[in-house]
Amino acid sequence: MPYVPPPDLATLSLAEIAELKAQRKLPPVAQWNPQVSGDSLMVIKADGRWFHDGGEIKRPAMIRAFAGLLRRDEAGQHWLVTPHEKQAIAVEDAAFVATDVAQTGDALAFRLNTDDLVLAGPDHPLIARGEAELPAIYLAVRHKTEARINRSTWLQLVELADEDLTVTSQGQRFSLVPQ
Repeated sequence: MPYVPPPDLATLSLAEIAELKAQRKLPPVAQWNPQVSGDSLMVIKADGRWFHDGGEIKRPAMIRAFAGLLRRDEAGQHWLVTPHEKQAIAVEDAAFVATDVAQTGDALAFRLNTDDLVLAGPDHPLIARGEAELPAIYLAVRHKTEARINRSTWLQLVELADEDLTVTSQGQRFSLVPQ
């Protein structure tokens, strides 16, 4: 069955986003602790493109499948994890890129470059890094992985922000300026 991307983020209600997230049925990578490990020869570039052994992976469905197997350890190493093996994957900046945001009810909903939908809040905080003049904003995704907010999405966030450049989502307040 071919993959059908979700509809435009701005048209979705919180209930529809929750339903789409439930349909994703991600594997339980947090429960898997394989003893065998290796190198996947994969790199996720800072712009979100995926490469294997020097060649770009162009199939969105394949990237989406790999993205569902990602986790990051305490040392910051990213891994592709299956029940039997984990393979290191090099990540230049963040594993994902947030490409769109919409305010839906009391939540900020983000679409990632993998078409995953993430609601900012207590479980998925926004983190401001860098300098006040050149901030880099990240969104916690899952299993300690993050999405970097791209420029157009950052500009959308600024439009949604209060005068002090903070945004609120699911009762949590987040600064868009590094402290």
